[in-house]
Amino acid sequence: MIFYRILALIVLLFAVGACAAGSNLPQTAAATASSRPGVGIPALPATIERDVGVAYPDAALQDYVDSVGQKLVRGSGLAGPYRFVVLDLPVVNAHALANYVFVTRGLLAVLDDEAELAAALGHELGHLTQRHAAQRARARQGVLEAAVEAAAVTGSVTVGRSVARDGLIALRRYSREQELEADRIGLGYVVQAGYRSTAMISLIDRLRQQSQLEAQLLGEALDTFDQRSATATHPAPLERKEALQATNVPAAGESGRPAYLAAIDGMSVDDAPGEGFVRGREFLHPTLRLAFQAPRDFRLFNDQDGILGVGRDRSLLYFACSADSVPGRLDEWMRNTLKPTPTDIQATEIGGAEAAIGARPRGSDTGLGQARYVMVRHGDRICFFNLLSEGPDRDRRIEVLVSAARSFRTLSASEAAALRPYRLRVISEGTSPAQLAARLPYSDLRMERLLVLNGVDTPAELARLPQVKVVEP
Repeated sequence: MIFYRILALIVLLFAVGACAAGSNLPQTAAATASSRPGVGIPALPATIERDVGVAYPDAALQDYVDSVGQKLVRGSGLAGPYRFVVLDLPVVNAHALANYVFVTRGLLAVLDDEAELAAALGHELGHLTQRHAAQRARARQGVLEAAVEAAAVTGSVTVGRSVARDGLIALRRYSREQELEADRIGLGYVVQAGYRSTAMISLIDRLRQQSQLEAQLLGEALDTFDQRSATATHPAPLERKEALQATNVPAAGESGRPAYLAAIDGMSVDDAPGEGFVRGREFLHPTLRLAFQAPRDFRLFNDQDGILGVGRDRSLLYFACSADSVPGRLDEWMRNTLKPTPTDIQATEIGGAEAAIGARPRGSDTGLGQARYVMVRHGDRICFFNLLSEGPDRDRRIEVLVSAARSFRTLSASEAAALRPYRLRVISEGTSPAQLAARLPYSDLRMERLLVLNGVDTPAELARLPQVKVVEP
């Protein structure tokens, strides 16, 4: 997804961060009711939970998703055991690890029926049964060993790098082939379980619509997700659809839309309260009782490691908090600890709390861009902003970003208590699409968000649906 590409960029830009160790916002762990399949909220092994996040604390929804997965397992005669788990994450994603198949709340929100859920689970189940992860790991190790051997035999590091580059490009092609194979195998599981065979194709359409919305939010070209390149690890949606259409599988089968909509009705579509909420260009954290406001043209994205802000000119803002203590003055810590040592360090106050601001030296991995560090003491935590602007207007823009960091404040107890996650609701009343869009708690692209949420392209199609998904505060 586009967000993760930008997040990877900012990690590279700020490899030397203001608080390198333990710099993240805390997660609220979900309660666990049972580790037995199909009973309550799954208790994930600690090593897996650390990699994927916590299970969504809704026993009924967990049971429903697991029952759909187990239907696939039984229909295909798979040995198992396999577990199917909903993660407490609003991003649109699904993946598999060990004998677990994971889907996020974000993915469930954009799917239209049980058949599409089965398609998503079946695709990931295909990766597991074909041991794709292990195959990729072996292939990657083979590429590295071949590169080292080439460098040793020829005595040339350049030759080794060339072998590695060619091998990694081939590995990406291999990953794309695995994705197409997982589609084919997953389609077989879907059909054998009695679901409509068109579910895998409509799942791809849902993901494509979501990607286009994300591109629109970031000012990207709408066909970004459709572009295939030699370095891509996933095939383009149209390539996946063409491959599936070539299978000529009969389309008859169950949809399960009413049961699916009943299962997700009331589900949170927000971040967990322990990770804070993005409300337009404002970030508010009810647990840590803090907030700040990004510049007007910025989009904020909440990740469990921190908050990423992206401006229309690709200026970047990254915010996180650390429980690590910083003894003494923040400006002195910045001067004596950060490398490369910031310039123009100044002690200040932000929101009535001790703060420090410093500039990253020009030429330190940021070219001619402007970069700033802002640190704020918030109770027993240190919160920080990493700010970057590289455009022609970078000098003015960096000051706008610093002003945004200065909007950092402490939430009152009543403000924090009033914050609640947005929830998905399924309605069947005869309200017009325009009225439904106006009810969404977003400041822009309301109709576009509503159409993507319901998997349709036009308001006229939305009006024909017997039940419609909306988001309410």
